[in-house]
Amino acid sequence: MDLSLVYDLLIILTAGLLSGLVCKRLRVPTLIGYMLVGVLIGNGGLQLIRERSHDIESLAETGVFLLLFAIGLEFSLDELWKLGRHLLVGGSIQMGLVIAPVSFLLNLLGYSWQTSLLLASAFAFSSTVLVFKTLSDWGRSSSAPGRRAIGILLFQDAALIPLLLVIPLLSGENDQIKSAQVIQLFLTSFLFVGSVIFMRWLLSRWVIPTLASLRSPDSVVLASVVLLGGVTMAAFQFGLPPAVGAFAAGLMLSGTRWTAQIDALVLPFRETFAVVFFVSLGMLLDPKTVFGQPVVFVTSLIVLIALKTIAATIALRLTALSWKSSFHMSLGLAHVGEFAFALVTIAFQAGLVTAPQAQQFVGLSLLSLMISPLLLSRAIKQTDAPSQATETRRENLAIKSRSALVVGLGPIGRQLASQLETAGYDVCLIDRSPLNLQQFAQQGFRTIVGDASESDVLERAEIRHTGIAIISIAIDTDALSIVRQLRRLNRDGEIFVRCRFQSNVRLFKKLGASFVVSEETQALDALSKLLREVTPNHKDS
Repeated sequence: MDLSLVYDLLIILTAGLLSGLVCKRLRVPTLIGYMLVGVLIGNGGLQLIRERSHDIESLAETGVFLLLFAIGLEFSLDELWKLGRHLLVGGSIQMGLVIAPVSFLLNLLGYSWQTSLLLASAFAFSSTVLVFKTLSDWGRSSSAPGRRAIGILLFQDAALIPLLLVIPLLSGENDQIKSAQVIQLFLTSFLFVGSVIFMRWLLSRWVIPTLASLRSPDSVVLASVVLLGGVTMAAFQFGLPPAVGAFAAGLMLSGTRWTAQIDALVLPFRETFAVVFFVSLGMLLDPKTVFGQPVVFVTSLIVLIALKTIAATIALRLTALSWKSSFHMSLGLAHVGEFAFALVTIAFQAGLVTAPQAQQFVGLSLLSLMISPLLLSRAIKQTDAPSQATETRRENLAIKSRSALVVGLGPIGRQLASQLETAGYDVCLIDRSPLNLQQFAQQGFRTIVGDASESDVLERAEIRHTGIAIISIAIDTDALSIVRQLRRLNRDGEIFVRCRFQSNVRLFKKLGASFVVSEETQALDALSKLLREVTPNHKDS
C-alpha cells in the first residue's frame, strides 16, 4: 500500500492547523498563515514535501470546487440578474484597465505581444475563493460592497473561457482548425448556460419536492453531491473549466428549502480542502526566485497592487458605490487569483510562456496573494466605518437604534433572533460554529464566526451602534466575559442575558447587564406552576 499521499496530506493538514492557531493568536488572517507555511514545508524550505503530487493537486482542486459550489449556493439566478449591470460593467472595466497597461509595460520590457497579452490577462484575475472566504468570515458577503466585489470576481471567472480560446489562436495551429474550435466552444458554452437554467427549474419544480416527500434528508444531500460531480464533469466534457461547473451546480440548488442544509453539510469538507488548496499554493513559491531579485520583485509588487487598486476602484465606482467604499474594497481585489495559474500553465504548455517567465509570474502572484487577506481585512473595517459625525450621532442614539446583536445560536438564541427580525430589527449574529450560522446567512442575516469576548469580533458586528445585545450561551463564565467587553464598547445599549445559574444574576447586573434571566429560576417557576396544578387534584382524591 502506498502511504505517500497519506503522509503528504497529514503534513499539509498539520502544518495548516499549526499556522492557523498561530494566526489566531497573532490576530492575522489565517489564509496568510496557510500560504506561508506552504512555502516553509515545500521544496524551497524544509523540503518535507518536495513537490506537489497529482493526488495533492486533485485534493486542492476539490477545495476550489467546493468553495465555488458554496458561492453558487449563496447566489440565486435572480440575484445574479440584479447584479447583471454591476457584473458586466464592473468586471469588464476592471479587467480592461489591468490588461491594457500591463501588456504595454511587458511589451516594453521585451516580451512578445502574445506573451504580454496572456500574462496581462492572467494578472487581471483576482481570487474568488480568497475574497469570498474573507468576506464570509467577517460577515460582509451580503453587504453592497461585498456583493459588487463578488460580481466582478464572477465576471473574471467567466472570462476564463474566452481567454482559454485565445491560447490556441495565438499558437501556431491551422487557422481553420482554430476557427472551428472557437465556434464549437461558444456553442457549447451557450448550451451549457441553457442547461443550467433548465436543470434549476427541473430540480426546484420536481426533483427536490419528490425527494422531500420521501422525508429523507440524506437522499437530498447525496443527490446534491452527485449533481456537483455530474455538472463539474459535464463542464469538463464540454471543454469548459470544471470550476465553472462547480459554481453552476451551486446555482442549480440555490433558493430551495434544502439550500441551507446542503451548505451546512458541505461546510466542514470545504474548509478542510481549502486548507489543502492554500497550503499547496504556498508550496509553488520558490523563495530563491524572490530573494534573487528583491528590488525587482518589490517594485513589481507595488506597481501591480497600485494598478489593480486603481482599476478596481474605477470599476466599483461605476457600479454605484461611493468613491470611499470603492477604494477600500478595491484593496481586496489587488492581487492575482488562482485561475491565473491555470491560464499561465496552459500557456506554458503551448509554448507561449517560458519556464523563467512562469516562475517569475508565480512568485509575484503568490506574494500578492499573501498580502491580500491583510489588506482586505483592513479594507472591510474602513468600508463599513461611518463618518465621524454619523458615529457621534449614532452613539448618542444607540439605545434607540433598530439594530440588534445575538450571541449564541442555540435553540433559544435562534428563536430570539427570529423574533427580533420580525420586530423590524437589523440583526447581527455571532457564534463560534459556522454550522449554526449557515441557515441565517442564507436568509440574509449578518453573521460572524468568532468568540464574542474578543473586541475585534464585536467591532465587526458594529457593537458601538447596537441598541440591543442578547447573550444566550451555555457557559456563564464565557457570558460574563462577553458582557464585560460589550459594556466597555457600548455604554448605552441594552444587554439581555440568559444565564444558567441564579447565583450569577447579580454578577451580570454588576457588569452592566440590563436584564438577566436564569434557567435555574425558569425551572423552579415551571415546577411551582406544575405543583399548583397537581396538588389540588391530590387533595380531591
